[in-house]
Amino acid sequence: MSEALTTAPVLRKLLVTGAAGFIGFHLCNRLLDLGFEVEGLDNMNLYYEPELKRARLALLRERAGFVFHQIDLADREAMATAFAVGKYDGVVHLAAQAGVRYSVENPMAYLDSNLAGMLTVLEGCRHNGVKHLVYASSSSVYGAATQMPLTETLNTDHPISLYAASKKANELMAHSYSHLYGIPATGLRFFTVYGPWGRPDMAIFKFVRAVIDGQAIDVYNHGDMLRDFTYVDDVVAAVVGVLKKPPEKTTDSAPHKVINVGNNGPVPLLQFIECIEAATGVPAVKNLLPMQPGDVPKTWADTTALEAGYGLRPHTDLRVGVQRFVDWYRGYYGLPA
Repeated sequence: MSEALTTAPVLRKLLVTGAAGFIGFHLCNRLLDLGFEVEGLDNMNLYYEPELKRARLALLRERAGFVFHQIDLADREAMATAFAVGKYDGVVHLAAQAGVRYSVENPMAYLDSNLAGMLTVLEGCRHNGVKHLVYASSSSVYGAATQMPLTETLNTDHPISLYAASKKANELMAHSYSHLYGIPATGLRFFTVYGPWGRPDMAIFKFVRAVIDGQAIDVYNHGDMLRDFTYVDDVVAAVVGVLKKPPEKTTDSAPHKVINVGNNGPVPLLQFIECIEAATGVPAVKNLLPMQPGDVPKTWADTTALEAGYGLRPHTDLRVGVQRFVDWYRGYYGLPA
């Protein structure tokens, strides 16, 4: 019998929103490996090159046990129908309009996906007996906090981008539904996730593409930044581990919690670029720029709760993860090694 069915018998059938996205694609593959029935949902929007989403989805469609629905989260009727028909045991809600900088340029894009979309998921869980909702939050909710490492108990009432505000709103919405309707829910604050099949708007993708093409890379805050880079396989392991252990209701709290998912080790941005140079064999041309609106100078995840509560600790070495991304990038675009 599969690991999924022996360790978590109540969670056989899962819905993953954002299934054609970066983390969603990797998560669906892992859940299928573990023997879960997985239904994926994605609206396949054009935020970044659609060919990449279609390529991920094509691979998932080849897997036994995977079913796909192209639905927009803000479509209330379609979402209600999907939940009613699907009868999901658990839900992993990853779909969202991503991007801190994009939220400065196009704030209205976050209304339907990140706020209305979260509400349709919560309503689906409420009316259909979902046993555990795991949803994506973000390290961006910490804003410009200077107390390091960043712990889940820190005040997060001062987001500095609309994207961060939308993720903070998601946490509050989930807590209220958990309190009102007893829905076990866990929010995961992801810290700078990277790896193969990543999004083209992410730093590693943009840097590798520019370096290989001989173009300059934009380095903000003149390179004086630190990021807690977290490899996608470690993130998927955390999602699976958390999914199997829903929070319990106590006499004075809702069955809801938020957990940091990071590498617990900030890396200077210039060191990250050095890893890319080593993996590609090409020196980077740096275009040093001031800090961008909405960005923060440093992130560092305190992963005590993840380690103590679930026995999990992201561990992939940055050099290894960057090399894997570069190898994938060259293979995907048919470039010579």
